[in-house]
Amino acid sequence: MTIDVTVRRTIPVPAEEVAAYAMDWRNDSRWTQGIRRAELTRPADTGGFGTGAEVTRTAYFLRRRIDYVLRVAAYEPPRLLDMVSVAGPMPMHVTYTFAPDPRGTLAAIRVRGGPGGLFRLAAPLLARQVRSSLTRDLRDLERRLTERDGGA
Repeated sequence: MTIDVTVRRTIPVPAEEVAAYAMDWRNDSRWTQGIRRAELTRPADTGGFGTGAEVTRTAYFLRRRIDYVLRVAAYEPPRLLDMVSVAGPMPMHVTYTFAPDPRGTLAAIRVRGGPGGLFRLAAPLLARQVRSSLTRDLRDLERRLTERDGGA
């Protein structure tokens, strides 16, 4: 079974601001569920963060530590960040999109992957957990951005 989960949320903040925060790997642990650490382990060919860069994340999911590396496949700020796993417990493709909306920004996260190993047995549960986690991610992204703008 393949996982293909997309979650969307309208965030009342301009798209450029939402994308700048969400696309900055240094903020991953601040708004992304389960991520305890993120590190730029390979810069883009042009230096810094961009297409070809790799980010190593340490996360906890279903009470298990997961270390994985995502390579940036496409980086088109403020519209798109597309990443594919190059190391980790399962193949994964994560796409972040940000579009202007009359109410702010329509933010979306799509996760696709094929569970491997022990995760294969729990694919239906894993898909539900991914959806729940992504929903909380976008909620937390909104909170972080609106509280920051509100002076909190």
